[in-house]
Amino acid sequence: MTIEQLRNSGMIIFEGIVGSQAYGIATPTSDVDKKGVFIQDQDSILEFGYIDQVSDTKNDQTFYEIKRFIELLASNNPNMLELLNLPEDCIVYKDPIFDLVLDHQNDFITKMCRHSFGGYAVEQIRKARGLNKKISNPMDEKRKEVLDICYVIDGGKSVPVKSHLEEYSLKQEHCGLVSLDHMKYMYVTYYDKVAHLQSKGVDLNVPSLAFKGIVSDEIESNDVSTSSVPKGMIPEFVMYFNKEGYSSYCKDYKDYFDWVEKRNPERYNDNIRHAGNYDGKNLAHCHRLLDMAIEIGEGKGINIRRNNREELLSIRRGEHDYDKLVEEAELKIKRMDDVFESSDLPRSIDRDFLDALLIKIRKQYYGI
Repeated sequence: MTIEQLRNSGMIIFEGIVGSQAYGIATPTSDVDKKGVFIQDQDSILEFGYIDQVSDTKNDQTFYEIKRFIELLASNNPNMLELLNLPEDCIVYKDPIFDLVLDHQNDFITKMCRHSFGGYAVEQIRKARGLNKKISNPMDEKRKEVLDICYVIDGGKSVPVKSHLEEYSLKQEHCGLVSLDHMKYMYVTYYDKVAHLQSKGVDLNVPSLAFKGIVSDEIESNDVSTSSVPKGMIPEFVMYFNKEGYSSYCKDYKDYFDWVEKRNPERYNDNIRHAGNYDGKNLAHCHRLLDMAIEIGEGKGINIRRNNREELLSIRRGEHDYDKLVEEAELKIKRMDDVFESSDLPRSIDRDFLDALLIKIRKQYYGI
């Protein structure tokens, strides 16, 4: 089901504007994100057509079926609790039946918020650190090849195999590798001189050894190749392939350029424009979440519209020291832990209450 189909179905019972707009920290370039709740028609519920949520392609709009919505509320999902406590100016539409949920706003708040809000905040720190690394250390668009991570010992020093081959006028495709016993990723390397001369137009009327080369394809290969080598042949050199380092590099390379492809250009330009050189949005949300968690643990409820708007916007603009922001966040995490330790909030929500609420909503909606 698409968002358009959902809207045309008349199933939506609640819709609201969420995110930066609701928190009061939106910028001129901020998206208008929406979330909401719908109740699926009775026939689909009784059949095999249950749909727990519907989103658009960019996830700017997401609607949750009432059962899924209550399940997420029961786990103290921050997004769902925020949806239940939106400021009036962020409520786009509310069917009277949704009041059955709103009447229990505070009944869904438990000590699980320490882990849901706090865990989400810690995730924002992780993302900020990762993005800080990407922003501060951009990767070269030209991907490294296996040969760039191979080394030989020459004159008591570790030398890139490419340099070694060039210095001695050798070609990688004429090399034959044999794994060295008991030495991980070490290879004895032999050289096919017949094939070397044949490549230069010299015909010795002797067949080459048809070695596979260090790599079968310098651009596409992700590993070295080994060859069958005649007994008694004298090796040319011993080579080391940093395979684990190459695997790690390939993962980082893919991760980095996936991020480049998917990143929000305006947000990225904002990040590199300010002196902090970090993702301000992640760290602003981190501090917001921790502040909200502390308030929840202190029994002050869920306050969506933040009263420290200017402070959060200054974090988002990169006007703070990155390490200082992380240090302050870690102090807030400690305070949050202490607050929840002494909080009199319930540990969880009674399952009978959830069942009764869902049954009541469905019966009233279906006219049962």
